[in-house]
Amino acid sequence: MDVEVRHLRCLVAIVDAGGFTGAAAQLGVTQPSVSRALAALEEALGVRVLRRTSREVLLTAAGERVLARARRVLAEVDDLVEEARSGHTRLRLGHAWAAIGEHTVELQRRWAAAHPDVALQLVRTNTATGGLAEGVCDVAVVRSAPGPFRFDAARFDSVLVGLEARYGAVAADDPLARRRLLRLADLSDRVVAIDPRTGTTTVDLWPPDARPEAEEVHDVDDWLAVIASGRCVGVTAESTLTQYRRQGVVFRRLRDAPPVPVRLVWWRDDPHPATTDLVGLMAELYRDRPGARRRT
Repeated sequence: MDVEVRHLRCLVAIVDAGGFTGAAAQLGVTQPSVSRALAALEEALGVRVLRRTSREVLLTAAGERVLARARRVLAEVDDLVEEARSGHTRLRLGHAWAAIGEHTVELQRRWAAAHPDVALQLVRTNTATGGLAEGVCDVAVVRSAPGPFRFDAARFDSVLVGLEARYGAVAADDPLARRRLLRLADLSDRVVAIDPRTGTTTVDLWPPDARPEAEEVHDVDDWLAVIASGRCVGVTAESTLTQYRRQGVVFRRLRDAPPVPVRLVWWRDDPHPATTDLVGLMAELYRDRPGARRRT
């Protein structure tokens, strides 16, 4: 026998109501139904979760653990149901590092004005798909590393919405911080901090005979920390500058590095109805920014 959601709801109701009678009233079922659901849960788990006395119902040690997990599972189920019932009243935009940088606030304001019935929710998830494959967003902002854009075209659809210049990041007391512009060659004899899952940089940016050493980090906070310490330098998209100002780290534009493609990615077989509108607005923001032609 498998554990069912109704079994977990029954356990939580018994504990919260202080007994079987109260649980039955809370759930709108009969008391024997509550007893059968609890028995089914204990049979499925292979342990006793409640100890009954003449005056009260107490959790066993195993029951304490099961109850805590049951509450979390039921909360997730309730969220799932709410999301399904809400239809398309919200659009979750996932990203791994920096949303859309300097355009993030303007995007939110324009979206709210144009689509008052569809809330735009930004979700940061440090995965290669910006949370899309994990199911935590409807559309994701993805900045690709050097080389061809690699996504499973059978599962995902995508479109290029803009380009961002690359910047070098160095410690504030680094001699390179005194320069206005940098070249990739200025960093080739340094250790470059790289996030292999979600970063926009690999050593392939440099020629094969001049590639720097690399140190792997796990997210943008780790990346900033090792750069501020002076142990590493970094290369990133310009969106990072506006989203993650950090004391001890300065950014200098790289004059000879290719721009970073910014894409929107979504599920091919289940696109959010507002995806096309989001694509149009983001492409407009990137196209209309001051100096866009010069940067790209």
